[in-house]
Amino acid sequence: MTLLYRKFGKTNEMVSILGFGCMRLPLLPGGDSSKIDEKLATEIIRYAIDEGVNYIDTAYPYHGTGMGSAGQSEPFVGKVLRDGYREKVKIATKLPSWLIKTRADMDRYLNEQLERLQTDTIDFYLVHALNSSLWKNVKEAGIAEFLDQAILDGRIKHAGFSYHDKEENFNEIADGYDWSFCQIQYNYMDEEFQAGRKGLEYAAQKGLGIIVMEPLRGGKLAVNLPEEVQTVFNHSAIKRTPAEWALRWVWDHQEVSLLLSGMNSMDQVVENIKIAQTTTENSFTGTEKQVIEDVRNVFRQRVKVNCTECGYCMPCPSGVNIPGCFSFYNNYHVFGREEMYRMLQPGQRASACIECGQCEINCPQSIEIIEELKNVRAIFEPA
Repeated sequence: MTLLYRKFGKTNEMVSILGFGCMRLPLLPGGDSSKIDEKLATEIIRYAIDEGVNYIDTAYPYHGTGMGSAGQSEPFVGKVLRDGYREKVKIATKLPSWLIKTRADMDRYLNEQLERLQTDTIDFYLVHALNSSLWKNVKEAGIAEFLDQAILDGRIKHAGFSYHDKEENFNEIADGYDWSFCQIQYNYMDEEFQAGRKGLEYAAQKGLGIIVMEPLRGGKLAVNLPEEVQTVFNHSAIKRTPAEWALRWVWDHQEVSLLLSGMNSMDQVVENIKIAQTTTENSFTGTEKQVIEDVRNVFRQRVKVNCTECGYCMPCPSGVNIPGCFSFYNNYHVFGREEMYRMLQPGQRASACIECGQCEINCPQSIEIIEELKNVRAIFEPA
């Protein structure tokens, strides 16, 4: 069987419904996010491409030490696409919008990314992590003229944006430039989160190609599920893994061109490709929709902090491991376990927060991090 493809909005490009997200690549022992296991990562990416995946997504800070520095994902993607693989795929990367101060900055970052990716042109170039504040900044700095020029001179083929803000701000950005595509967070837990269903439908009405990120909500919809959730799946007459249920739910939406999966093992790649070979839009039955609704209700009753562990809040100036704190906090409420929190070093725990607020500025989920860290401290570090 072959991978399925869909038209990518008004670009008229055909893209595999499964895209390879290069934000969570396998790491070398030690857990340093900047130390990619290049041997394994090369094997799984090239296997995916050989099986028909033609959309590779990366970004300037991925696999780095923080949002302000260049990560290792882009240069690794440049290496993995040697030996004829570049010609088989479409590369997507992103302008780090939060680092833009002037019009010249835009050209500087794009030119640097072209070198890091070892390519003359980027197929799909996104303005990264837009919210109302960042949109205002890049618009005033000349983003429209920059994108027009970059398309004209061939450095990029299509311009889009990734969105991390409230639903009510989505249309302003979608209408703010002649975009070809957009990227939004969407899964069966997030129909009313960020752009949500309304943003999905609005983008589709405008003819934009639509990419879905976080289809598994940072893996939370795939592994270590609450017993009650697994019971719902087990009682269904249709037997699927939790990951398959979540991916098929996203692909069922005809508005979606492709979804990104941050695969970091060969097993994940093989499973996702198999699912992507048989999933078509508008194929969910009423029974299947009810299974998802029952699962959704169980999760909503238990999850406390809407964190996907994207890492945009890091590094914390005082050293707090914010995603780690929230992961343990949610796990405590979902699974009733707290023993793992003490794995954090004292300086990484919620009590080390100095309430500077830098994390809240960068958080794409608009989480009130300072207050939530106080809740974490109350559970795990009571006075």
